Amino acid sequence: MSISLSSLILLPIWISMAQIQQGGPDEKEKTTALKDLLSRIDLDELMKKDEPPLDFPDTLEGFEYAFNEKGQLRHIKTGEPFVFNYQEDLHRWNQKRYEALGEIITKYVYELLEKDCNLKKISIPVDATESEPKSFIFMSEDALTNPQKLMVLIHGSGVVRAGQWARRLIINEDLDSGTQIPFIKRAMDEGYGVIVLNPNENYIEVEKPKIHVQSSSDSSDEPAEKRERKDKVSKETKKRRDFYEKYRNPQREKEMMQLYIRENGSPEEHAIYVWDHFIAQSAAENVFFVAHSYGGLAFVELMIQREADVKSKVTAVALTDSVHNVWHQEAGKTIREWMRENCCNWVSSSEPLDTSVESMLPDCPRVSAVHAQTALSSIL
Repeated sequence: MSISLSSLILLPIWISMAQIQQGGPDEKEKTTALKDLLSRIDLDELMKKDEPPLDFPDTLEGFEYAFNEKGQLRHIKTGEPFVFNYQEDLHRWNQKRYEALGEIITKYVYELLEKDCNLKKISIPVDATESEPKSFIFMSEDALTNPQKLMVLIHGSGVVRAGQWARRLIINEDLDSGTQIPFIKRAMDEGYGVIVLNPNENYIEVEKPKIHVQSSSDSSDEPAEKRERKDKVSKETKKRRDFYEKYRNPQREKEMMQLYIRENGSPEEHAIYVWDHFIAQSAAENVFFVAHSYGGLAFVELMIQREADVKSKVTAVALTDSVHNVWHQEAGKTIREWMRENCCNWVSSSEPLDTSVESMLPDCPRVSAVHAQTALSSIL
């Protein structure tokens, strides 16, 4: 049986408390003092001392994983699927490892969009300066020039980025289940131009600048001897504080700050921006949207802000488990009527595929997708 470092640290205190509690009333003061000590111990921080370093590979090969010919993520040596609980009883460390792998998956999907789907990566804002934060979308070569058909894909909320439906499905199932690639390839085979939105890329993270506090002794009129004593005490205090911080949080992560991307600071802003600068400028007579989960809400917001333009260009919208709400978003009667005629929402349900599902919202029809995965595959 393994014993954690935190248990070894706390064990003497627990033993002391047990011994004191067996004593008489004279020991109450000691019990109170020990309880106070325990209350000031941050167990979550203490548990971090049992973790391996938060230092993860930056490539799939470094993780010893690769996608096989079926698009499944498998261990290079064992052929086994991804294992989340790599370190037993270390959930935080395992989660950090999973997130590190997820970032690699995101870059891998970006590469597939460019190499396998022949999409172009387009930087936004279109007039961004060299120094300001930027995002990007992906477009087919003919996205703006195709005179007939344009397909626009919008994913849901969370950690997913352009080209993904669900990171969990990419890692645990396969690329076809979790990415938009099957949609993109089929759309292009059938003569559509394609635009892939990136609504969750709303900011960049940079490390917070360290604030240097100038010593008060620099500008003080105090005698030199007194300043020296104060500086010595200050240095000793800082030394003790640094030692305690290193003990308390040995894997202290960098403090980050978010710099939002102009006119793309939310999924809703992003959808409107891409509409104004790309979709509205396209030559296609018929524009089709596929919007999953929060992507459906972003589309409804786009309709509210650009109703006449959307109605003039968009032919049909396929929603999948959309979380939009026409009441909360204050969509007007004309928008609700248009949605009833031009939208359909495939939702998770126990009913057979495409069975009508009752809705309390007066917008678009809802039909069964059986379960979340089918919600996407059913509209292909």
